[in-house]
Amino acid sequence: MRSTFMGLETNKRGMFTQQSALYTTGHNISNANTPGYTRQRVNMQATAGFPGVGLNTPTMPGFLGTGVEAGSIQRIRDTFVDQQFRQESNKLGYWESRSKAISQMEDVLNEPSDYGLQKSLSQFWQSLQDLAVNPENNGARAVVVERGMSVAESFNYMDKSLKEIQTNLGHEINATTHEVNSLLKQISDINRQIQEIEPNGYLPNDLYDARDVLIDQLSEYFPIETNYDKSGGRALSIAEGSVTVSVKMQNGEDIVLVSGREHVQIQADPNPLLKVDPDGTVTNQPIAGLKISALSVSPDVTTSGATRGFSDFKDNGKVKSLMNSYGTSDGKGLYPEMFSGLDRMAKAFAEEFNKVHGLGTDLTGNKGEDFFIHTDKDIEFTAGNISVSSMIKKNPNLIAASDSEIGSAEEGNGKNAKALGNIQFKGIPGADGLNGSTVQTFFQGIIGELGVNGQQAERMTGNTAVLKASVEHRRASISSVSLDEEMTDMIKYQQAYNASARMITVIDETLDKIINGMGIGGR
Repeated sequence: MRSTFMGLETNKRGMFTQQSALYTTGHNISNANTPGYTRQRVNMQATAGFPGVGLNTPTMPGFLGTGVEAGSIQRIRDTFVDQQFRQESNKLGYWESRSKAISQMEDVLNEPSDYGLQKSLSQFWQSLQDLAVNPENNGARAVVVERGMSVAESFNYMDKSLKEIQTNLGHEINATTHEVNSLLKQISDINRQIQEIEPNGYLPNDLYDARDVLIDQLSEYFPIETNYDKSGGRALSIAEGSVTVSVKMQNGEDIVLVSGREHVQIQADPNPLLKVDPDGTVTNQPIAGLKISALSVSPDVTTSGATRGFSDFKDNGKVKSLMNSYGTSDGKGLYPEMFSGLDRMAKAFAEEFNKVHGLGTDLTGNKGEDFFIHTDKDIEFTAGNISVSSMIKKNPNLIAASDSEIGSAEEGNGKNAKALGNIQFKGIPGADGLNGSTVQTFFQGIIGELGVNGQQAERMTGNTAVLKASVEHRRASISSVSLDEEMTDMIKYQQAYNASARMITVIDETLDKIINGMGIGGR
């Protein structure tokens, strides 16, 4: 036989459950503007009906409902959309970093402009043509020296400025690895807390949110994949468990970054700014790749693992982009390739100019000495060491503008100056030269390639930003808090709560009639 007071218990459960739903709605409303917060809902479920199953179960026409209970409070999340968001975030991290590196390079080269290397070369060639007309004019000779110094200084400026940017990229790589290590440690710490809470039957939704925010941030740096391991014990079936974060490599290998409470540490190998010269100058070291430590519970106890080159990663990411821009030990990279092109150009230009200059004679009738020099005779010309001979700077008469025989000075002979000026139209053959290109067309090729790369990086940055925003909007439509929806739910739960309370009043009146109004007949 059912209890007379059974209705009170049924509706008390209803009030408690609707109250929990109201509290959860209030929690959602309070966190409507909290970054990374995922809206929550109460999963309501009917309690076991009456009577229960057993040999002594009374015979009834069917189960009688006993009310409702809050089975769990669950986040509203779509793992597939999360995966899409992290993939787009990874691509955007790569292209944003690359676009920034190219933009800084474009600012240094500054072409076309009235102040760049191309303008300096044009003025230098023009000064040689002027000298060919007036080879005996000291003013024309002084202008050639000044224009030559301008060309050398333009090479020096570009080399120095680009190396400074490369140094900053090295600092950014170091700062990025520290940031990644911090994210890995925080994720493993949250895993530890979740493993301690879930076996007791709780759902730590706010910890899940904090962990997802960290994973979202990590996806900007690496092409990560996530897997979840159940905690065991009395953990609910919808409990997420601890996360395992890994990186997919080109050969199909998975490098685990976080597994439960354990995490790895990464660092550039070698440190890009490790080498410091005696004069305090920091030399940019090429990077072989990333050294990833073995998993260890304590971050202070690590075992060195294999070094992973930037090309080993399957997809993109900010770390790969930074390494790609800075340069690696195989000679590849945005900045090393630019240094190689500028050095090759400076070497071919200086050697060809010195060669033609050496065929002429100066105003004293002596053979032309090297016009361009570098400080160390044992090394080749580079964009960073090219300069005008100090002797020619002091005495412009040493410019070999004449093609007369050695020992005879012909002040009016400017044929060699004309030949020097015509170098601008001369293709410099050979692998050590410019493969038949002239100095200016070779430089135009460098600028053209940089412009194409810059356009691609800017276009891809825009495209990936749009795709990321689209996925982020889709995720927000699923997981973010809608105040209109929450207000609707609040009214719904409030009315259900009031209805349960009203039922208790009705049952109270019924019991009052039974208790106080029955058994008084015959008086």
